[in-house]
Amino acid sequence: MSTDPWGRVDDDGTVYVRTAEGERAVGSWKAGEPEEALAYFHRKFDELAGQVTLLEQRVRGTDLPPAQAEATIVKLREAITDAHAVGDLDALLNRLNTLTELVAQRREEVKAARDVARAEAKGIKERIVAEAERIADDTTHWKTGGERLRQLIEEWKAAERIDRVTEAALWKRLSAARTAFAKRRKAYFAGLDEQREGVRSTKERIVTEAEALASSTDWGATASAYRELMQEWKTAGRASREVEDELWGRFKGAQDQFFQARSAVFAERDASLAANAEIKEQLLVEAEKILPVTDARAARGALRNLLERWEAAGPVPREQRDRLEGGLRKIDEAVRKAEETEWKRSNPEARARAQNTVDQLRKSIAQLEGRLAKAREAGRDKDVKDSEEALTARRSWLEEAERTLAEFS
Repeated sequence: MSTDPWGRVDDDGTVYVRTAEGERAVGSWKAGEPEEALAYFHRKFDELAGQVTLLEQRVRGTDLPPAQAEATIVKLREAITDAHAVGDLDALLNRLNTLTELVAQRREEVKAARDVARAEAKGIKERIVAEAERIADDTTHWKTGGERLRQLIEEWKAAERIDRVTEAALWKRLSAARTAFAKRRKAYFAGLDEQREGVRSTKERIVTEAEALASSTDWGATASAYRELMQEWKTAGRASREVEDELWGRFKGAQDQFFQARSAVFAERDASLAANAEIKEQLLVEAEKILPVTDARAARGALRNLLERWEAAGPVPREQRDRLEGGLRKIDEAVRKAEETEWKRSNPEARARAQNTVDQLRKSIAQLEGRLAKAREAGRDKDVKDSEEALTARRSWLEEAERTLAEFS
């Protein structure tokens, strides 16, 4: 009789395996030594152990579906329970038990993930339906609205499926929204022709009024009337393209006729104002010599004389007006700033405040110098340091205050 930890071969050649439940015959061996028999049945055990190891790797390292894993565990358990093999079969069964627990946990995780995915899908589909219903109820951009509804259908198809009842109810609402949008769009275009006819009538009236004003020479009132007619045109809506183009051509022609005539008259008038512009160009050159301002009172007097001559020169062409007026305005601002500076410099109240600041700082410095001397005599190093720092700061302030006071001299 030959034995090992997990099995034995008895005298008649019967091979036994040891398990927690006792010995079990797994085969017989007549052709050789008992060790050869055990080695053969050990290889059978190794094959089963390899299958268990492979399953463990797949469960732990891949996304093997729980149902498939459980089916494999059942088959392996049956194979190990009735195995014609010698080895630690109980250990293999224990490993399968561990895998069973792991697969059960994985099943719960998969179920939870599926529930989350379905909840997310439900949220997505509810959002799709809500947007489709808003489009069906509110949008008047028919092309973009129709395109967006088609996109929403594609988003619906791409989303995960949810429970059948909810899916059917949401799909019914989505279909109803598409139908409502199509009906509203059809009704809109059905009434568009009638609306366009009303627009045509309004714009024909606008064009008639515009053509009646084309030869007017009341430039201001007529220009205002054309602006009002243009505003009416914009708010009237659109007729059919053919009618719109024809009426706009007539309106634009009448408007151009008036404004071209006005421009010609204004151009002729502007030419007569060129001499005035030359005078003001010379006055501006003369005014620029006032800068920089060194005597505010004299500068103001000179500028006042220039302004009188400027007004006497008369109007200038429109395209030169802003430049000339702006140049003179800059000089006037420079003189005004010089006057303000002069006032501040001669302001007795400001000078008194500056003098008071200087006096206070000098008094404070004298007091600090006395305190510093006493601290040095007493050997109080900390007080010496504090006094020196305070003196440095106040002497700096005094310099600045004295400069300010000097400006009033």
